[in-house]
Amino acid sequence: MRFPKIKTKKIKDLLKKLPRTLAEKILLTIFILLIFALITGCLIFYQYSFLAEKREPEVLKTTLKFQEKTYENVLKIWQEKEKRFQETDLKEYPDLFR
Repeated sequence: MRFPKIKTKKIKDLLKKLPRTLAEKILLTIFILLIFALITGCLIFYQYSFLAEKREPEVLKTTLKFQEKTYENVLKIWQEKEKRFQETDLKEYPDLFR
């Protein structure tokens, strides 16, 4: 099976002329872009609004387990940071302008 050769020169010429052609027909270009934006917006709204309401939420079969060890580690780090923060209030810095 033979595939036809793609003529890149014609494609390059077409892409070079495209901005000028679109600028010459600016009203038509604006209408096409407006319709494209409206259709895209409607599709996104439909997918995230209507279809989201129709689907049932997925139910997790396993329950979430509270990891107490991780919680204790995080709490310990927070307490250390709070302690360092409180120590900065007590520290006296020398006056550089005296």
